[in-house]
Amino acid sequence: MRQAAFIALAMALGCAPACAAEITVQPGASIAAAITGAAPGDTIRVERGYYRERLVIDKPLTLKGLDRPTLDGELKDDVIRIKSPDVIIEGFIVRNSGNNLTAQNAGIYIEPRSDRVIVRDNVINNTLFGLWIEKANYAQVLDNNITGMRDLASAQRGNGILLYNSHHAIIAGNEISFTRDGIYVDVSDHAVFRGNRLHHLRYGTHYMNSNHNLWENNESYLNRGGLALMEVRSLIVRNNRAWGNSDHGIMLRTIQDSVIENNIVAGNARGFFIYDAEYNTLKGNLIIDNRVGVHLWAGSIHNDVEGNDIIHNREQIRYVASRDEQWGGKTGNYWSNYLGWDRNGDGIGDVPYEASDLVDRLTWKYPAFKLLLNSPAVQTLRLVSRQFPLLRATSVVDQHPRMRPFNTDWREWIGKQRH
Repeated sequence: MRQAAFIALAMALGCAPACAAEITVQPGASIAAAITGAAPGDTIRVERGYYRERLVIDKPLTLKGLDRPTLDGELKDDVIRIKSPDVIIEGFIVRNSGNNLTAQNAGIYIEPRSDRVIVRDNVINNTLFGLWIEKANYAQVLDNNITGMRDLASAQRGNGILLYNSHHAIIAGNEISFTRDGIYVDVSDHAVFRGNRLHHLRYGTHYMNSNHNLWENNESYLNRGGLALMEVRSLIVRNNRAWGNSDHGIMLRTIQDSVIENNIVAGNARGFFIYDAEYNTLKGNLIIDNRVGVHLWAGSIHNDVEGNDIIHNREQIRYVASRDEQWGGKTGNYWSNYLGWDRNGDGIGDVPYEASDLVDRLTWKYPAFKLLLNSPAVQTLRLVSRQFPLLRATSVVDQHPRMRPFNTDWREWIGKQRH
């Protein structure tokens, strides 16, 4: 009897994937009815058409759109609410959720414990939140186009993707615009954010209390802020592009033990805004044509800053502190306004670069003074100010300033300011 029971169980388990049914929904029929009648593991194929329905998925299913059918929530509640793990949604236009911020109306709302949900290749538009993901692990949000409720003021919109207390997510290949924040992340660890395009938002990403995550190859532009990384540790932030943002390109606020490398920040009000950041590595970044290249303050110390290009920013560094901060202790950084020399031709300046000397203070106070920056008199003033400490301000000091940029294609990032 026991052997027979084991054989029956093995046959049932082996049959589960093979026995999963495919159900086709045609225009005029009900997707909700198909979900009710489906068994766990089934695939519901929805033909092209216009479906005015709000769906609740409470079992593992695949909902697959054929030739991009439209699912319209008629401006009420959530368009799709997922209450089960192992659900796949792909190939739909999902539109017209409700606009109640208290109820957190969304195009797709993923409830707690709905693990391993996959949402891919959908167009989600005119929804308050594009996706709300709460306490659901291993979610994948891939290659979706998400547009918020453009007629609402920014503060009245939801976020494109909200990830709360959800771990091991993959958010990749999405384009998000006209929501409040593109991707909002809170208390969500071990996630990957890759290849997303984020524009016309408050923040491209608003990122808090989330550790051990990877943020790479994303583009954040024409927002108020590009990447806002706050109260986090152990991040890798690499190969991103943040340009034309009206406030900052990349904000590093209360961040530790992280690597920020090979990013491009161009044409922002502030390229990097670094506040209370310690024990991080910043290397290989191109910081170009911003009003302020790096705004550094509030005890941002013990950071390893090497191999960066700081080029043609109106103010290279805005530094607020009571003592000098040493950068470039190993390989140095390139500063486009460095006026030193290289007698032995090793590519490294013979005198240190100081970001906030007397000349810089004069240019901040009297912008017209910049017309004289290359004159012999101003160069002499720089040298004199270094000999008299009373004239000197605390500064970022680079002991090994490079004579040439590390990035050879830096010129293509000139002129990215928002107009």
